[in-house]
Amino acid sequence: MILIGTSGFSYVDWRGEFYPEGTTERDMLAHYATRFPIVELNFSYYRMPNARTLGAMVAKTPQGFEFAIKAHQSMTHEVEAEPSARQVAFDQFRTAVEPLEEAGRLGCVLFQFPWKYRPTPDSLAYLGEIRERCPELPLVVEFRNIEWDCPETYETLRRNNLGYCCVDEPRLRGLMPHQNLATSNLGYVRFHGRNAAKWYSHKEAWERYDYLYSEEELKEWIPRVRQMEANTAKTYILYNNCHAGQAARNAQMMLDLLGLES
Repeated sequence: MILIGTSGFSYVDWRGEFYPEGTTERDMLAHYATRFPIVELNFSYYRMPNARTLGAMVAKTPQGFEFAIKAHQSMTHEVEAEPSARQVAFDQFRTAVEPLEEAGRLGCVLFQFPWKYRPTPDSLAYLGEIRERCPELPLVVEFRNIEWDCPETYETLRRNNLGYCCVDEPRLRGLMPHQNLATSNLGYVRFHGRNAAKWYSHKEAWERYDYLYSEEELKEWIPRVRQMEANTAKTYILYNNCHAGQAARNAQMMLDLLGLES
């Protein structure tokens, strides 16, 4: 099974591009859920989510709609904190996602590590700690630094039943390569765009992801996605090139290329 969606949904510059003009932010999720079967929640990286907010999101979406949710930054960018502090963060996060679990709507939790996070004995051990702190949750890990592209990484992920997040991003030195690899029963691909000129040189964060994929570029992924689908229970395809509704346009293009219903 392949589920396609976007990274986030609440964007005012999607009005007129994806949402009808005049759509309120309050009504965006309900409209989004008529078009795509999954959304990746990114706000949870910037602020710790709470059960009330996530429960309200469940109520606005139909049965079968799924949420992938990004781990809070304290769980991916502050891993050198004391174990007790990490435990508090994990406990808060686990409590917050309970409404998604109880409704059967939690696709997975995405742990996105920064480029500066590199493979060391401690960082490899932390992957095991993630699984220990979330023993029953579906988890996926995204790396940014190419040093993680080695057999030990993938063996560690498989041993801990952690999914691997494949990426499409600029082919710049030091970034992860384009792959179709699954290390658990979940496949996951994030399309970040190929804006090489702005990846490292930008004033605003959105400029890095300002990119619209062509149909030919998406076609490159069709055999890769089909192979992932064959090797997993579910494969999630999420578009993070969100500026001006480009993610929604590309998500719909991929649905059409794969012959899937929106």
